[in-house]
Amino acid sequence: MSKIEKLDGFVVITGASSGIGLELAKLAAKDGCDLLLVADRELGEAEAAARTGGAATVDILEADLSTASGLQSLMSAIGERQVDVLLANAGHGLGQAFLDQEWKDIAHVIHTNVTGTTWLLHQIGQRMRTANKGRILVTGSIAGHIPGAFQLVYNSTKSYIDYFCFGLRNELKESDVVITCLMPGVTDTEFFDRANLENTNVGKRDSKADPAKVAKDGYEALLEGEAHTVSGLMNKIQDAFAGIIPDTVLAQMHRKMAEPDK
Repeated sequence: MSKIEKLDGFVVITGASSGIGLELAKLAAKDGCDLLLVADRELGEAEAAARTGGAATVDILEADLSTASGLQSLMSAIGERQVDVLLANAGHGLGQAFLDQEWKDIAHVIHTNVTGTTWLLHQIGQRMRTANKGRILVTGSIAGHIPGAFQLVYNSTKSYIDYFCFGLRNELKESDVVITCLMPGVTDTEFFDRANLENTNVGKRDSKADPAKVAKDGYEALLEGEAHTVSGLMNKIQDAFAGIIPDTVLAQMHRKMAEPDK
């Protein structure tokens, strides 16, 4: 896929209120793009950062992309505009044992991470294919390659996202539409608080990755036209070993990270 020096045009960023999404917004603003920032939470910080960071224009939309109404509101906000770049970062996790979780919480993770992301890729991907141009960066995770005991739903949704991106990229390989998957590891964001994972070994870890570094890795991979990038050397090593270590062992290793303290 062709390399470009910077992003331009109309850029839609989901999950833009904090963490990796906020940092992606800053990078796109620096490139002088027209931005539509979307999240299910307050977007004041992201809007201010984008406006002061050099964005040509900034629109915001607070919408829950796990719902049909939220997704439709996003497409209404896009209107007839051609989306030049989609940074599909919306997603969240859920800690605790699967059978101890509430179904409504499980469903919200699935509908945000899988249903909403897939629907959005379908809608915007069709437009990009018709125009034969566009770039999409999807935030997956190295967790998608690990059986996620005590974080089971999240890891399973990210497995879907990671492999979906590879398959979609292959389907579009004869076009000028670029699909790139960003695969972070443990990153210092609001993820752990929202997922109720703060009382776990992974939640208490001091060596979480900087979301600005993770976002930059993904952004640069998209500019390069790469299929994917695993952010961070140790995450690259962990991801490589995940393909060798038996799944039963991986599940036990994950349990030690994600099981809440007694």
